[in-house]
Amino acid sequence: MITKQVILKKDREKSVLNKHPWLFSGAINRLEGNPESGDVVDVWNSKARFVARGIYNEKSQISVRLLTWNPNDPIDEEFWRRRISRAVAGRLALKQDQSTNAYRLVYSEADGVPGFIADLYGTWLVVQFLSLAAEKNRKFILNTLLDLVEPQGIYERSDSDSREKEGLVPVTGPVWGEIPPDLIEIIENGLTFQVDVKLGHKTGFYLDQRENRMRASKYFAGKEVLNAFAYTGAFSVYAARAGATRVINVDSSERSLQIAENNMLRNGFNGREDVYSAADVFDVLRAYREAGWKFDVIVLDPPKFAHSKRNVEKASHGYKDINLLAMKLLKRGGILITFSCSGVVSSDLFQKILFGASLDASRTVQIIERLSQGSDHPVLLTCPESEYLKGLVCRVW
Repeated sequence: MITKQVILKKDREKSVLNKHPWLFSGAINRLEGNPESGDVVDVWNSKARFVARGIYNEKSQISVRLLTWNPNDPIDEEFWRRRISRAVAGRLALKQDQSTNAYRLVYSEADGVPGFIADLYGTWLVVQFLSLAAEKNRKFILNTLLDLVEPQGIYERSDSDSREKEGLVPVTGPVWGEIPPDLIEIIENGLTFQVDVKLGHKTGFYLDQRENRMRASKYFAGKEVLNAFAYTGAFSVYAARAGATRVINVDSSERSLQIAENNMLRNGFNGREDVYSAADVFDVLRAYREAGWKFDVIVLDPPKFAHSKRNVEKASHGYKDINLLAMKLLKRGGILITFSCSGVVSSDLFQKILFGASLDASRTVQIIERLSQGSDHPVLLTCPESEYLKGLVCRVW
């Protein structure tokens, strides 16, 4: 029987009753039963009535990761098995798609497994334990995945700054089975890509852009494309398949661009006049502007500019600057495909940033499509923070 409780301040249970999975320290009045970090706790309102159950962490601003609102639902091995099984079942359509073998299997709060991510790359699993709640139940979570997926090996990339906020140290390395090679080959929508799961961004590849890459393809035929923040060139390969005449790839990482060029060759796109420029994207775009270069299509897929709310203003300046430069580099009627993966930058704010950029660039800009994260990155209605990727396809006159 659970004897450890978190008692809320008066009138602070609204978010809990709305089933938001995060309980912040400011809502807590007191603790009962001396809970320690990692313990399962019952959350009571100020009238000593049960409202939820979760896992406590005294070192995090998110004091309790809420897991269930049913007092008869214990947080045990079977609980985690049900959650992981449900998440995997939700990807059945992707599993049956012979043209794709890489996607997100478990997406943290959105799948009811707070702070845990599992990405499938062919026969390999890459996992991230980013919360104490997930870390404390690592054994149950991994055993369930082994039963359901039967991977060749599991590799851990728990190296996000989220771990530090939870009072945890970064962890990377093999977890189970064979150690993956330095580069894994995957299939996405019939195209092949090399993925560095050990040192690459996130877990190695931007799986959340899979559907956006397909949707963007119709704008590439017969066009000269600038792919800024190209990383390993996924958008570029799609552009080549769609019939782009030339793709200019710009990224700060020379190694990423080497993989990008390999990806182009591995898909049979030889003898092209594509460019791979390892340099600061802002500097290169300014140089292109000064040189009078113009492009038919520009893709802007930068890394996260804002990691917390205190970074929003600085990030907004960065997004405005890069989009303003892109607008000035586009031919009249050109296409700008632009993204923000900063969760704290809302869709409304992102649109306002582009509005300001369009005024400063003296260009007329129309939104013709809105883009978001792929279906394997579902958005939980009770946790709007699970929606982080926003994209706009714009025509620039």
